[in-house]
Amino acid sequence: MQAVEILEKLVGFPSVVNTPNTDILAWIRSYLQYHGIAVTLLPGPEGDRSNLFATIGPKEVPGYVLSGHMDVVPATESGWTGDPFRLRQEAGRLYGRGATDMKGFLAAALAAAPKLAEMHLRRPIHFAFSYDEEAGCRGVPHMIERLPELCEKPLGALIGEPSGMRAIRAHKGKAAARLTVKGRSGHSSRPDQGLNAIHAMAEALAAAVAEADRLTRGPFDDVFEPPCSSLQIGTVTGGQAVNIIPETCAAEFEARAISGVDPADLLSPVRRTAEKLRERGFAVEWQELSAYPALLLPADAPLATLLEELTGFEPLPAVSYGTEAGLFQQAGIDAIICGPGEIDRAHKPNEYILIDELAACQAMVEALGARCSA
Repeated sequence: MQAVEILEKLVGFPSVVNTPNTDILAWIRSYLQYHGIAVTLLPGPEGDRSNLFATIGPKEVPGYVLSGHMDVVPATESGWTGDPFRLRQEAGRLYGRGATDMKGFLAAALAAAPKLAEMHLRRPIHFAFSYDEEAGCRGVPHMIERLPELCEKPLGALIGEPSGMRAIRAHKGKAAARLTVKGRSGHSSRPDQGLNAIHAMAEALAAAVAEADRLTRGPFDDVFEPPCSSLQIGTVTGGQAVNIIPETCAAEFEARAISGVDPADLLSPVRRTAEKLRERGFAVEWQELSAYPALLLPADAPLATLLEELTGFEPLPAVSYGTEAGLFQQAGIDAIICGPGEIDRAHKPNEYILIDELAACQAMVEALGARCSA
């Protein structure tokens, strides 16, 4: 099958983040097994979704991982001019949810798989397709944990997020958490008899704003835009009516960290402020939503050199968005980002990828195969 045909199949599966992915898994597994490729499904703790790991070549020697996620963000935003889950082709563009983020990479890799299977690779190429990346890289840690039983330690992992087929050596880390504060409800005319959860939450919000301001003063790493870590309040909910003392208030916080900074640490001032509310009778719940480390691959790393040779372009220093690459590096595996499409097309109506971009990605994967068979 050609990459466009495969992408049409993949887009047709509404594998929205935080939902079961049985159908897309079954299709990919069947396709790979048809071409004689060994496939392992790795169920996650949720019970209704799994990662997929496949190996082409000898698994007992070190090789390379091609990593991508099967899930997509919802397609509920207005502005779509067609069915988001039905691939539409116009003037060299392929429209559909996930076309660029990142089923395009999956399609290109899968289109190359039959040729890779015929190459008699001396070093293996592994496909590592994850679930729930869009929820903060929740699926791939379970797969990385099991890599030692699936293959020899890889020489490197290529994460196919949309990058215009330019390799990227670094990205920021991220941590997100939800804070829930519970007080005591009552009539607004007697605030002395209640505990106002929104008033209490305001203290945590103020701590977040203060920390966000502090981060703008450094430390800095000029490869990123902005060149510093950041913190923001993403959502705040609470209260029932203006004349009722609000019993509950919840807020979600997100921190993004430059290399060398633990993103979870950036949320510590907010959490410490919240914990002090217990002393005044409030119930406090802190829930970690997601976390992944930053990526930093040295410019002279063999993986960076390899990608420069495969693509013909010097790798870019960094991007500010995050990927699964930092988790592979945390596990001791060099990682780099390189994939078809552009990130500014993702998570928008009429998301698209170019046919030429699919072809370029497939050619890169096949070139990697040629390296592994030499």
